[in-house]
Amino acid sequence: MTAERIGTTAELEVNKAHRVVLSGVPIVVVKDAAGVVYAIGDTCTHGDISLAEGFVEDDAIECWAHGSMFSLTTGKPLTLPAYEPVPVYAVTVDADGVITIDPNEKVAVS
Repeated sequence: MTAERIGTTAELEVNKAHRVVLSGVPIVVVKDAAGVVYAIGDTCTHGDISLAEGFVEDDAIECWAHGSMFSLTTGKPLTLPAYEPVPVYAVTVDADGVITIDPNEKVAVS
């Protein structure tokens, strides 16, 4: 499978979660104030809740249902009740701001 185009950086609102489904994989995409684009798994590991419905704060996203926060860079939970990380996907942004994500290319959690 190859990377899929999801749009451009200009189409993403800053610090707002956007849900995409690529090859059946739900992913939440966030652009921060510096223009960096992140892509992490869209399902909270504490419950079957879409993180895209949550709140973005600094470099984390909070699950609206139980308050678990996940790092946008590592996928690791920053607060309980979640204790398992969500996957992080490699993001490519070309010179024209076109964003591509490969749902099979996970970035290692550090």
